[in-house]
Amino acid sequence: MRELPAPIKMVTIPTRLDFTITPGEAPARFLKGMMEGRILAERCPACGKVYMPPRGSCATCAVPTREQVELSSKGTVTTFCVVNLPFYGQAVEIPYVCASVVLDGADLPFFCLLAECPVENVRMGMRVEAVWCDPAERKPSLENIKYLRPTGEPDAPYESFKEHL
Repeated sequence: MRELPAPIKMVTIPTRLDFTITPGEAPARFLKGMMEGRILAERCPACGKVYMPPRGSCATCAVPTREQVELSSKGTVTTFCVVNLPFYGQAVEIPYVCASVVLDGADLPFFCLLAECPVENVRMGMRVEAVWCDPAERKPSLENIKYLRPTGEPDAPYESFKEHL
């Protein structure tokens, strides 16, 4: 009787995915604003929520969002994660912080790198501001915001951001 070969448990195959994304109207306006150093959001006409980045419709009310709102590049840390584990391709020295931040005037937080602050000093409610790439380096991307840094302002009270957790 012939013996069966050992089962294959893993295969490593080099893979590359090239793709192009064509944004809709709302994301295209947002990306154009990012190239100009402006953060453009959209407000729902029914519930008043401000979406950043804009999606073109309200996830709660299912109606189109057309009203443009220019947001401040300042916001509040709602939650955060200290990254201590190295990984392949990392671009930032560990430890570092990724934070969910709700920009002033927005109703949804976004995830961003936090820098210029020791990780042990990061906290919920911390006021932060965007550090932008040089205008000559900008492209239609949220990556035009290199990272967020503390503003030095007093922390926001928990009540002001608790619904964004």
